[in-house]
Amino acid sequence: MLSYPAAIPLSNHTLIRLAELLRARRAERRCRWRRLDASRQALLVLAHLRNGDTYARLAAGFAIGASTAWRYVREATDLLALLADDVHAAVLRAGRLAYAILDGTLIPIDRLADERPYYSGKHRRHGVNVQVLADPAGRLVWASPALPGATHDLTAARTTGLIDALMVAGVKTLADKGYQGAGGSIRTPFKGHRLRPPLSHHQRSVNRAHARIRACGERAVATLKTWKLLTRLRCCPHRATTIVQAILVLQLIEEGRYSG
Repeated sequence: MLSYPAAIPLSNHTLIRLAELLRARRAERRCRWRRLDASRQALLVLAHLRNGDTYARLAAGFAIGASTAWRYVREATDLLALLADDVHAAVLRAGRLAYAILDGTLIPIDRLADERPYYSGKHRRHGVNVQVLADPAGRLVWASPALPGATHDLTAARTTGLIDALMVAGVKTLADKGYQGAGGSIRTPFKGHRLRPPLSHHQRSVNRAHARIRACGERAVATLKTWKLLTRLRCCPHRATTIVQAILVLQLIEEGRYSG
C-alpha cells in the first residue's frame, strides 16, 4: 500500500496536551509497553477526528493493525469525553457572557439500529441532534449529548437539561423560531401565522436584528463540523455523544480556552 505525508490543521499545543493526557492515563494504568508512544497515539487520534482518516488508512500510515488503531482512538475519545463539562458547568461559564446563542445541528450517520427515530424530516436524512451553545463571538461553549435526529430542537434542549439550566441561571439566550415556547430568558424572533395578522414593521425589524446577532452562532456549528469525522459518522449512533464531547474538549484546547 502506498503512503504519503499529510497535514492536520491543528496547533502543536493540541497535540502536546493530548499526549500529556494519554501519558498520564498510561501511568495510571501502569501500562508497560504500547505499539505507539503517547505522542504518536495522539497524532493518530487527531488525524482520525480532524481529517476523518479511516482506521485502514491510519493502520497503514502508522504501521499497526486496524484493530489497534480502533482501540487507540476509542481509548482517547473516552478519556477526552470524561473531561467535558456537564450542562450545569457550561451554563455557569455562559453566565459570565453578555448573552449566549443556542442552536441545533444534525450530524449525519450511516449505521442504524432503528431507522425511524434517527430520520430528521427537516433535513431529510438520518442523523443525531446536537444542541450547541455559543458565545457572542460565535465560539463554542458547549455541545450537548447526541439525541436521535427525529427529536425537535426544543425537545432536545429540554431533554438535555439545557433549557432549565439557562432559565435558573438567568442567562440571556438568543435562539431561532424552533425554540418558541421555551420561555424564561430564551429570546426568539416573532413568528407569523396564517390565522393571525401579518407581522408589523417593528416586529420585522426586531427579527432582522435578532437574526444578525444570532447568525454568529452558526460559526460555532461550522467550527464543530470542521472536524471531518462529524460530516458523517460511520459508527454506532450511541457513540456519537462520546465523539462530540471529545471533539468539544479538543476544540477548547486548540483555542486555549480549556481550563481542565
